Amino acid sequence: MLAALVAPLHAQTPVSSDRSFELTKNLEIFSKLYQTLYVIYVDDVDPGATMKKAIDAMLASLDPYTVYYPESDMEDVKLQLLGQYGGIGALIHQQNDKIYISEPYKDLPADKAGLRAGDRILAVNGESTEGKSNNDVSAAMRGQAGTTVNLKLERDGKTFERAIVRAEIKLPNVPYSGMLKGNIGYVKLDEFTQDAAKNVRDAFVRLKRENPDMKGFILDLRNNGGGLMNEAVDLVNIFVKKGKLIVETKGKVSTKNMMSYTKLNPEDTEIPVAVLINEYSASASEITAGSLQDLDRAVIIGSRSYGKGLVQNVLPLVYNTQMKVTVSKYYIPSGRCIQALDYSHKDENGRATKIPDSLKTAFKTANGRIVYDGFGIEPDIETKTEYMSSLSTVLVSKFHIFNYVNEFVKTHPSIAAPSEFEITDEIYNDFSKYLADKDCSYTTETEHLLKELREAAKNDKYYDALASKIEDLETQLKKDKADDLTKYRKEISSLLKSEILVRYYYAPGRLEGSLADDPDVLKAIEILNDSKLYNSILKNTKK
Repeated sequence: MLAALVAPLHAQTPVSSDRSFELTKNLEIFSKLYQTLYVIYVDDVDPGATMKKAIDAMLASLDPYTVYYPESDMEDVKLQLLGQYGGIGALIHQQNDKIYISEPYKDLPADKAGLRAGDRILAVNGESTEGKSNNDVSAAMRGQAGTTVNLKLERDGKTFERAIVRAEIKLPNVPYSGMLKGNIGYVKLDEFTQDAAKNVRDAFVRLKRENPDMKGFILDLRNNGGGLMNEAVDLVNIFVKKGKLIVETKGKVSTKNMMSYTKLNPEDTEIPVAVLINEYSASASEITAGSLQDLDRAVIIGSRSYGKGLVQNVLPLVYNTQMKVTVSKYYIPSGRCIQALDYSHKDENGRATKIPDSLKTAFKTANGRIVYDGFGIEPDIETKTEYMSSLSTVLVSKFHIFNYVNEFVKTHPSIAAPSEFEITDEIYNDFSKYLADKDCSYTTETEHLLKELREAAKNDKYYDALASKIEDLETQLKKDKADDLTKYRKEISSLLKSEILVRYYYAPGRLEGSLADDPDVLKAIEILNDSKLYNSILKNTKK
């Protein structure tokens, strides 16, 4: 039995006799230990659950991307790789102990059944959601396409039921594309799932056909965690000639190493291109942004990307189980690998260490610009990352914005188009009144610091001398804090606008409505409309 387990490994990669013995020995030890536990441990041992924990712990010691999938998780695998699953097509969330519909996707089963954001889910297939977590309820609603899930819901104090036939839910990897001011095309790509490159290509071709004077193109990869590597190569191919090396993978098993070239005729090798990235752009997003940067084919705008330069394969095991395993690292056209964390070296807490600056290597783009490995993709134009205020965080986390919009839609049967809708004084004042009896308590960073100052002054015996000044600062801060709804109106209005738009125009409308005030998008439009600036960035930056 053990020999059968080891033999396939020998077939894939050479293993020294010493390592082969160690592998066989440890498999035998584990097998005997596992059998002994099952037979003589004082309580019953669930073989499947125990083995899952053992496997998970073993793989977690390597990297977070090497994962075991039991047969019960195949729907999650399908969602990751293909962007599809069997379900009703709705997001849900938990408020206290209650589960609510957050967002039904347009024209999918939940939407067609008349479910709305704010509907409370009371039971799934006759089983109460009381005490259940968000994940529990989500799992219960998923299932094989074509099967029926029965939901009991509550809206405005009245209960109702819906029998909804599950469908194969394929999430759109391109949720929105359109034209922006300055005659600039725009495409948002959420995931590199199957057909991602084709969908971006189709959107780009359509925009060019409908707007023959299009001056530039924005590809938005912010918050795109990646996906299929071949889709990244095919996407770059839209703007790069056939036969260009885009990514090379190198790992332990030499037969799995590969060099991926563009293989199709491009759509446009001349149009100015800007790619938007942020700290959540990873993997295939970094292949796309990094290779376009290395080939000097696009200006990269935003903040430094995540830094995932590891490649995974999903391999079938036995009994309909699978494993996603890291098999290699990828290298983009300049020769650099952008992996930021070294999982082979961990600190005393078991955390992977960052590659030190001293070990980072300089590489050159096609035009001779200097770029570095070891910490993700550094944008050509870095924009300031905006963080939510403490007040906005509370309004979102305590669902005050969500719940207010539940009331708003009852008295507003329609609103202006996404590109025209704005939060007026009337709407904002109404929201302010809504908050009057709500718990919006929060502690600012300044309050935290003042508390620390008070404690430090006591410890250092300075408190008596500083007490009145600290109290004056606290009093002034309370007065200023009372005006936070006015101070952060722009930020809060943006959150309100987003939640309102998604109720009337679904996810594409929310995205469309956000673009006019998006700092990264505005910077991209500025650069793409200035050919001198665009060309100077690609030729001279970081030389």
